Amino acid sequence: MKKILLMLIVPLLVACGNGKQSSAAVGDDSTAGSPTVYENQYLVKVGDTAPDFTLPLTSGSDFTLSAQRGKVVMLQFTASWCGVCRREMPHIEKEIWQRHKENPAFVLVGIDREEPKEVIEAYTSQVGTTYPMAMDTAANVFASYALRNSGITRNVLVGKDGRIVKLTRLFNEEEFAGLAAAIDSLLAE
Repeated sequence: MKKILLMLIVPLLVACGNGKQSSAAVGDDSTAGSPTVYENQYLVKVGDTAPDFTLPLTSGSDFTLSAQRGKVVMLQFTASWCGVCRREMPHIEKEIWQRHKENPAFVLVGIDREEPKEVIEAYTSQVGTTYPMAMDTAANVFASYALRNSGITRNVLVGKDGRIVKLTRLFNEEEFAGLAAAIDSLLAE
């Protein structure tokens, strides 16, 4: 049974990471100049101001995080090669985007890591998502939130004040339900 579980889990982990292991320990900031690394290889934590960025959207316009101040913002880090992302994205579409897309106080943007527009558009068409997608072609925005070589899928929920409210990693139904509930709660405030 253990062998079967390992055969199922290992490909998922490899598919959503780049296969490189970080030498930084969680919470270890003892190396001069190295950032503190938190749970799930995040460089940010709940309560931090979300690092600002501007990225082009596949639609042709730009997305700037700081311009969304006063709104609840969900950032979803993804890529076409991530099997877990492909499993999670239809849930995001149905349970979050379709539910809140008409709410002017809510913003959702997927942030694709290191892929060209054509790949992103084909990928989102395949998984059936319609929420906006940003292009992080050099993964620099990703690297301001998590270790550059760490895996995806990741969701960052930012409150109206620009501070991080929730961080998720991989796709877990219970954690995802908590993310959806946190969005509902923030929008009700």
